[in-house]
Amino acid sequence: MSTQQEQSTQTQDLTLVQAVRDGLYGEMERDEDVIVLGEDVGQNGGVFRATQGLYDEFGDQRVIDTPLAESGIVGTSVGMAAYGLRPVPEIQFMGFIYPGFDQIVSHAARLRTRSRGRFSCPMVIRAPYGGGIRAPEHHSESKEAFFVHEAGLKVVIPSTPYDTKGLLASAIRDPDPVVFLEPKLIYRAFREEVPDENYTVPLGEAAVRREGTDVSVFTWGAMTRPTLEAAESLAGEVDCEVVDLRTLSPLDEDTIIESFKKTGRGVVVHEAPKTGGLAGEIAATIQEEALLYQEAPIERVTGFDVPFPLYALEDYYLPEAARIEDGIRETVGF
Repeated sequence: MSTQQEQSTQTQDLTLVQAVRDGLYGEMERDEDVIVLGEDVGQNGGVFRATQGLYDEFGDQRVIDTPLAESGIVGTSVGMAAYGLRPVPEIQFMGFIYPGFDQIVSHAARLRTRSRGRFSCPMVIRAPYGGGIRAPEHHSESKEAFFVHEAGLKVVIPSTPYDTKGLLASAIRDPDPVVFLEPKLIYRAFREEVPDENYTVPLGEAAVRREGTDVSVFTWGAMTRPTLEAAESLAGEVDCEVVDLRTLSPLDEDTIIESFKKTGRGVVVHEAPKTGGLAGEIAATIQEEALLYQEAPIERVTGFDVPFPLYALEDYYLPEAARIEDGIRETVGF
């Protein structure tokens, strides 16, 4: 895993959502062109308090409360980015992003090619995503595949506070649009030491969270923790390698293939629906690049092809450690 060259001696124990706020603060302090905008991001500090305190520190010209209009939020950000600013629009929940979808895929993603390189679109569209918090309808979507499918967009999903701050800094500094999805299930689930100083974690590089020799398990976001839990539970029976992809576009194919060649077996875990999910793309990539190393069918442990369920049924929908263990055993036992 590539990180900063010099580690800070000053750290804080931060939750993932606090790392988002810390990353935004650091980039806004570093670059006056960075602007935050969205519904309730100003004086209220955002629905999850990811922007808390930024309004008081940077003022209403750089932390902008907007109307409830996702198309307007994203469209305004595209214009800002085209003329030299680095906007970071927040969409309150991923399920609210659909009104802004046209602006993202028809304008933000295409601006560089449409203008033949005259303009770029350095913006980061942040959105809490995923289920598990007993939220109402439209609050629990995991539709990252929509954006991975669109050329011109980068898609980033962190799973730890340290990575969150570093990946967010890289995304803000990137010259092209980034969809930055934050797994709200683990917003406050645990803490990790995060350097006070600014640093970056490169986009497009996966992290091997656990070394293993029997099977490679690929995952990202909130599913990283139950996947690691399953791997530890199986220790002594199956030696699992767990790869946290972190960036879904561009996908770190080299790390995926290197891991699979070592183990010969693969499992992909994600909470999005199975059909059309990224597990299929990962499996296809392995087929193309490492077929002769394959010893078993690649297993997909995912959400189901239904609308995201409400309340207690979430526990049946989301992959949890026991279901991941079953998928691993099926692959290893083939």
